[in-house]
This record gives sequence, C-alpha cells and structure tokens, in this order.
Amino acid sequence: MLTGHESLLRLIGKRRRSLPNRQNLLSVPTPNSLNLDVNDSGNDSSTFSDDLSLSRRKKKKRRLTQTTLLQWSGSKQSEDTLFIHTQHHHQQQSILDCNLDYDDGSCSEEVSKTVAALDEANGGDEAIHTFIVGRKFSDVQVLETGAKISLLRHPQNIKDPNAIKVLYAESELSEMLGYLPKDVSQCLSPLIDEYDLKFEGTITSVPKNSSEAVPIKVVCHKMTSDGWKESESAGEDFKLLWEKFLQVVEHQMQFPPKTTRYQLNFNVLVQEVLRSCSHLFTDDEKAFLESFPSLSEDSQRLFIRLYTRKVPWFRLSNISYPEVSDSLQALKDLTVRGFMTSVEDANDLSYQMMKEITELLNVTELRDILSVNKVNSRSSRKRDLINSLCSYYNDGTRMNIGTMILERTGLCAKISSTAETLIWRVERLFFLNGEQDLSSFVLLDLGIIKYPTYKCIDSEQIFSDRTKLLAYEEAIEVAQLMDESLDSEDSGTVLNCIRIAETRITSSSSEPALLAAFNCFTAPWVYSKMVLLGVSFLENQKRYNQAVHLLRRLLSCFSCDGRRGYWTVRLSTDLEHMGRPNESLSVAEQGLLDPWVRAGSRIGLQRRILRLAKPPRRWKPPTFPNLNDNKIPEVTIQGRSLNCEVGMKNRFYGEDGEQCGVEKLALQYYNGEGGGWQGMHTENSIWLTIFGLLMWDILFSDVPGVFQTRFQTAPLDLDTESFYLTRKEAIESQLEKVANGMAEEILIISYETHRGTACRGVAWERFSLEELRAAVACVGGKCVASLCRYLAQDYRSWCSGMPDLLLWRFKENGYEGEAKLVEVKSEKDRLSEQQRAWLLLLMDSGFHVEICKVRPACA
Repeated sequence: MLTGHESLLRLIGKRRRSLPNRQNLLSVPTPNSLNLDVNDSGNDSSTFSDDLSLSRRKKKKRRLTQTTLLQWSGSKQSEDTLFIHTQHHHQQQSILDCNLDYDDGSCSEEVSKTVAALDEANGGDEAIHTFIVGRKFSDVQVLETGAKISLLRHPQNIKDPNAIKVLYAESELSEMLGYLPKDVSQCLSPLIDEYDLKFEGTITSVPKNSSEAVPIKVVCHKMTSDGWKESESAGEDFKLLWEKFLQVVEHQMQFPPKTTRYQLNFNVLVQEVLRSCSHLFTDDEKAFLESFPSLSEDSQRLFIRLYTRKVPWFRLSNISYPEVSDSLQALKDLTVRGFMTSVEDANDLSYQMMKEITELLNVTELRDILSVNKVNSRSSRKRDLINSLCSYYNDGTRMNIGTMILERTGLCAKISSTAETLIWRVERLFFLNGEQDLSSFVLLDLGIIKYPTYKCIDSEQIFSDRTKLLAYEEAIEVAQLMDESLDSEDSGTVLNCIRIAETRITSSSSEPALLAAFNCFTAPWVYSKMVLLGVSFLENQKRYNQAVHLLRRLLSCFSCDGRRGYWTVRLSTDLEHMGRPNESLSVAEQGLLDPWVRAGSRIGLQRRILRLAKPPRRWKPPTFPNLNDNKIPEVTIQGRSLNCEVGMKNRFYGEDGEQCGVEKLALQYYNGEGGGWQGMHTENSIWLTIFGLLMWDILFSDVPGVFQTRFQTAPLDLDTESFYLTRKEAIESQLEKVANGMAEEILIISYETHRGTACRGVAWERFSLEELRAAVACVGGKCVASLCRYLAQDYRSWCSGMPDLLLWRFKENGYEGEAKLVEVKSEKDRLSEQQRAWLLLLMDSGFHVEICKVRPACA
C-alpha cells in the first residue's frame, strides 16, 4: 500500500454512496503547475506500475458490521449479553444518560418544569406517564383501562438488579403485569430504595396487541417521615435524582418502548447534533431532519435499516424485516417525504441508475436478458455479464433493456442524496470521525464496549461556521474520489485529485491558528493527507521532480506540524534520486534546525548528513554525539531456517521443534542459554498500555474542548503538544510518584478500576495484570517515568517503533528484578530510523537495550 493511503482511509471512514459534487470537482479547471499529465521520461501515465497494481489487488476489504450488529441486537443471544452487562450498570452510562449529561445549563426551562413537578410530587399530585413492558413474563393476558396498579422493587432479578415490577393493586394475589422500562427503572430504583417512595396508578389504555407496551400513569403518594425532608443535603440529592428521573420519563414519551433500540439511537444522534450544531444547517435542512420522528414507526425503521446497508439500491421484494410490518407503505411514505428515491418505470431510468440497478440482478437474470436480446456472452462472471448488458444498453435499445431489468427487479429504491448527505454530516459531527457510526451505539448497548467516564466541557466550536464545515466535507469528498480511483487504477483521476489538493492547501497559511487539537478538522489538513499520498504515488512512478514540488509545498504551508520530519526526509531523499546531492545535503542540514523534526526523522537526517557531508561538499565532518558515542549492544544467535530465499519472511525451527519467527526464537534463546529471562513479544503495545493505565486520570481529566462526544477513547489533543503543556503540573506530579516507586500501586488500582474500558493504546486482551506488574517492577520507576514523559510530550512521534521484546527476571529475593528491551532482526534486516531513535532514547533514559540478530543456518 502506498505511504499515506492507510491514514487517508481512516480519515474517509465509511465511504459515501453518492458524491454530489463529483462532477463539479472534476470539471472545474485547476492550475497544472506540476505538469501531471506526462511523466518525467515522457511516457503516458494512464496506467499504474506493476507494484502499485499488485498492492491494490492485495488490499483487504473493509469490514462492514452494521447490518449484522443491528440484527444481532434483536436476537436472543444479544438480549442475554445485554442483561449480563446490565449487572455492571454502576460502571457504565447508557446512551440516554450520556445525552442528558450534555445539557449543561442550556435546559433551564426543563429544569424549572422539573422543580415545579418536584414540588407537586411532594404533595402527591403529579402524575407520571410511562409504560408496562415485558408483558411476556406475565400470566395476565386481559387488561382493563382504568385498572389500578402499584410498583414493587425486584432487586433479585438476575437480569436487571434495578427491575421494578408492575402489579394489580386490587388483586389479592398481586398479579404481576410486567415491568417498567429499563431506563426508567434505572433512575427510579435508587429513589425507591433510598427514600422509600411508594407509587400507585392506573392503566390509561390497552393496546390491541397483548405483547405491546401498555401506557400507564403513576403517582408518588407516600414518603417516609425520615426521608429527604429531614436533611438539607439529602434534599439536594433527592432533587437531583428526581430531576433525572423526570427527564428520562419525558424523553421516553417521545420514543416509547415500541421504538426499536437502533431507532432510538438514531433519533438521539440526530437530535443531539441539531441541538449542539444547529448553526451548521440551513432552515430547510433542520426542518428535514426534524421531520424524521414524525414518520411512522415502520418508515423510521426501514430507513435506518437501509441506510446502514452497503449497496445503494434495493429490491422491494428483498426487503424483509420482522419489525417492519408494511415495507411497501413505509417505502411510499419515505419517498413522499424525500428520504428515499424509488423507480418502477423504465422511463425514469437514467444510464447511471440502470447501471447501479443492474447490480441487483443475479447471473441467471442477466443471462436471460442477454439471450432475449440475442447477445452472446461466454463468460459466467457477473461482472462480465453486467458490462455486456451496459454496452448493449448504449447501443440505442434503452427502453427495451430498462423495461426488462425492472420486470425482474420489481420496485427498486435507494436513500435519497439529500438524506444521505445530511445523515452522513450528522454522523461526522456526532462522532467526529468517519470510522464510527450507528454500530457504536449497538456495541455499547450490548455491553461489548465500554467508554471511559469524563466530562464534555464546552469550549469553542470545532466548526465555527457552515463555510468551514462545507469546505471540510468537500475535502473528504475529494479524498474519497482519490481512494476510489486508486482502487479502480484510474491514474488520470488520481492525478486530478492531486492537482486539486495541491492548489487548496495554500489557504491554511493565511488563516488564524486554530486549537492544535482541531486542526485535523480543517480542509487544508485533509488536502495535506492527499498531497502526501500523491508524493508516494509519484515516487512509485519515479517522478521525483513533481514529488519534490509537492513536498516543498507541504513544508511551506504547514510550519508547525509533527509531519515535517517525514516530509523533510522524503525531500532530501528524492533530491538525491534526482542527482542533486548538494541540495539534498542542504535540506537535511536545515531540517535539523527545525524544532518539529523529531524522533526517527531526526536520526534519519543525521545519518544522511554523515553519508553526504564528505569532502569536497563539507571539509569538516559533522559530529552527532547520539550516533557516535552510544554504541547499541548486539548479540548474534543462530537458528535452523526453513527458508533462505531473499524477500521472504524468515521462518525457523524453535527449540521445541515447532516452526516460529525470529522473535519467538530469540525468546527461547534468552530463556535458555541467554540468561533465564522471562519475556514476551510486545513492541509498542505493552508500553502504550502501561502509559494509559498510569496516566488514566490525567488522560480523562476535565480539560475544556478535548472531549466532544461520549464515544471517545482519548482526548482530542493527545497527539499534540498541548496535551502536555495543558496538564504539565498534573503530569509531572504523577510521574514523580511513578519515579518514587508507586508505579505498581497506581497500575493495580487503575487496572482493577477500569478493566475492559476502551482507552487508546490500552490492550486489555494482550496482557495480564501480573505481566504488567512484572514489567514496571523490573524496569524501575525512574525508567518508566522517563518513557511516559516522552509519550506525554509527543505521543504522535513516540507511539511506534519500540523494541520487539521485553525481558525480565527477578532476583533470588523475589522482589527486586531487572529488565532488558531487545530489537530482533534477521541477518539481512536493518533498523528503521524510528527503531534506532527509540533504542538511543531508551539508553539515555537508563534502560538496558540490545539488538539480537538471528543468522539462519541454511543447508
């Protein structure tokens, strides 16, 4: 894969099915300062190199999990999983809780209503409307409107310790009718348990279907004399709990229990974005999104189901969801309201629509249409049959082919471009990335993932106005177009995208500086990613002159950027490829004066200077103490190799006779004749895990603006210098504790408190607490503190390239130990500059490091 492509894929995230500005972007003339139509040797650049084509064919498919997760959330297995994780409710916040917590001072009107309702509740006059759910657990089949009911706590419920039963109040046997909804009981159960509240009420109506939720109203009519009234502090606690309870009840009335979970999540997502980012939508767009809850239940569910599917078009005959009772009527309603586009008449088919709908046909249907039109196609591949059909369509028999296609597909529909554009924007604004979507709600609801607890403290808006948002969206659109073109090996469009990006990164230099954490949400940032990918693309084709031009543009436009080191190394390297060593040396020397050139990039430039700065270019040889004075210890071992071919990953027979890689072979050596070391192949993972656990409270401390959503695993500024500068006092205080021998204690408390909670860098599944304790105990507090300080100061530069192995061994007393970090290389491998930078840094910090070279013994 081309350098920078993976990063661009993460930025794009889930591809949009329609790009409304595609034609405009490609048709607008852009300056061609790079002369990208012809390569340096004069050859046409309409095709990729063989290496690029091979890398594209090997690219892994994106994993699409949303449909499966939505189906899973309705399965028996998922219900069991959800109930199991509900037992740990004190460690988790529901989606509803998270969104209610966003209302920090902006809901004064609702609070006033809550206070008034509280006063009335104290007198027993306030009726609360909610529902009876879980009717399948009741033996009572026939209900009567107006029947009196009461509530009873059921803490012994193995599936939900917050459960509250609904009983017939006048029944001698206290027949159970069902339960209160989970969200309601979660807020109400503490009130009943702590303040001995009593509730009675009536059934307000009886639904036709006996399994549906039953509307009820209840009244709090009794409170013990030693309740909240006796204490002012207790009164405040009660007030907060009661306010939260009323908010949940009010929210539930908007989305009653018959609403499916994914339907509720979708509405929460849209409403939250409209509340916090209304300035980024026009009045028409807001009206369109606000109209969604007014759609029928079937229409809402069908839309969400289809939106989360991959393909653009759907056959009505293939749409079948158990929770959607009438798909045809739902589709009609969605089409009328502008959320869907449907076609069942050949007159409405454009060529592009026909081409997309043809994908819905199976091989048998395609062959049938081709045979009727007497078109011979010997291929049995669907793609070849579709191409033949499209070619025939262009020959002038449009109506005939279109009619035949729709006769077989029946009514077809897809999400309208307006709806897709707006919902895509809503997801971006809610999650602030393209990788998370509605499946994140599902994973949280099922208890598969837990997010850390932190406060979302408002600061300035990421997108201060609509113009900046639209520019960012258009940049993402160009990035997706470039990615699609790389997939299809359309180098002409790739070059066009590079031209567009190169002309649009200029604007960043004249704009006022944003918070460093927000820079990645600007259009120039996205275009810089594309330009870097363009550099790799041009280097792959040996078009170094144009690659040099792009690198100079990046360096001139982004003066304060952690990527400057890599750009400078590439610029110096490409200049040398062009036969300009003097200029290459000058670029490397200037790069060392740049404070943003760090870690492996700095080592790389130093090594280039040592190689290039020889007489007559430089009469005085340069000296770099970190390269010359520190010699990294090396050890060489020998192993029985399975293969000695150049270019293939070396495999060996281990001491146990099993096949293994160089890392496992090295572990066996160090455990045996190498000194009785215990250890593991960890690379970066164990150190990022230790950093996350030791710095947990600082990572998720209250800093304005760095937490914008409840689905983050790290603060937004972790990759920037501001992370350390903003929290310097707290970080240094924590590192002092670590250096003074408290690392193991902090680690244990953090591990046991937050186990299983998602945090960037923390790999819960890879390391046990015992292994982590052994690591920090044997490495020593001062070394661990030093490593954590480097990560806190510049996480972006130092989060990769760490040594392969961590080895440790305890002394005879069992309390003191020592550790060693080892980089393992096969005989012909060499250290990357980032790996060399880490080894030198670790040596300076007091770590024991070593390079282990494995030499194969080929027969």
